[in-house]
Amino acid sequence: MNKSIDPILDIRNLTTEVDTEFGVKTIIKNVSLSLFPQETLCVAGESGSGKSVTSLSVMGLLPPAARVTNGEVILDGQDLLTLNERQMQKIRGGDIAMIFQEPMTSLNPLMTIGSQLAEAITAHHSLFGSSAIQRAIDLMDAVRLSEGKMRLKQYPHELSGGMRQRIMIAMALVSNPKVLIADEPTTALDVTVQAQILALMNELKSDFGTSIILITHDMGVVAEMADRVAVMKDGEVIETNRVEQLFIAPEKQYTKTLLASVPMLGSKKGQPVNLPNHQKPPVLSVKDLTVRFDIKGGLLQRPISRVHAVEKVSFDLFEGETLSLVGESGCGKSTIGKSIISRWFPKSMPLCL
Repeated sequence: MNKSIDPILDIRNLTTEVDTEFGVKTIIKNVSLSLFPQETLCVAGESGSGKSVTSLSVMGLLPPAARVTNGEVILDGQDLLTLNERQMQKIRGGDIAMIFQEPMTSLNPLMTIGSQLAEAITAHHSLFGSSAIQRAIDLMDAVRLSEGKMRLKQYPHELSGGMRQRIMIAMALVSNPKVLIADEPTTALDVTVQAQILALMNELKSDFGTSIILITHDMGVVAEMADRVAVMKDGEVIETNRVEQLFIAPEKQYTKTLLASVPMLGSKKGQPVNLPNHQKPPVLSVKDLTVRFDIKGGLLQRPISRVHAVEKVSFDLFEGETLSLVGESGCGKSTIGKSIISRWFPKSMPLCL
């Protein structure tokens, strides 16, 4: 990155402390990061290395027991750490936005997708009614989510993980932010949808002119997305470099260990396993499992269409056996699991345990 260009976001000597039962602990130690216009900076490291806490410190979203004790977070010449909560509310979702790892913890389960998008649009653009709804549909088109009008009437639990993450990205783009922080946005998604979401983020960076901080522990994602990489360990940035240089010649042993953890095709030798005994009755038998959801609309919220989530799925699970359900996001894997554990239990479903 051309250092003659001023960074759009400059984090300087950020230090964060947290109160614990054993006293005060410093969890972020003098972290300095720079993000340049239309750049993707990946912050990589193991769980607990301080990646997410750094992003929460920047956004002013730390829990009550934690606080920033030193440093500056400069966005367009303004230090965000000097702003009060009311001022930060205008910045969050405006100039800087964040996408979290699990959309189900961020989306309101009691509100439709349309209501949640419209709420964000109204807050930042003062658009109401049909204007807000049209803006919501436009955003869903921007994140490549089909059948936008129908999605407006659905609730979060009626969408697949990939669809929910696209909704979160759409909400983050409401005000065309200058900086987008994505905290492990693809961890809970299958590999096919992960690739789609990462490709979408690259497209949106170009379309909206957004700079991205991508937090991840997956070095494969780093290789795919990053312009530069900052490696964190124990609350500190231990190495920062261009992605090509970091992969070719990492400086720190910890970085070398992270790169060595990336699985390579054919790197594992086959191990003999004991096959389960199919002569015994299965411990779980599912026969013709069918799950359907009604899509409601209108003033009376009557069913207007139906989603066929699972159709006549049958399988047996034997003692000592691991059975994998494999498929793209939205194909019905989670619905099958939730049906089995009675999250919702279709009355007509013959299930034997």
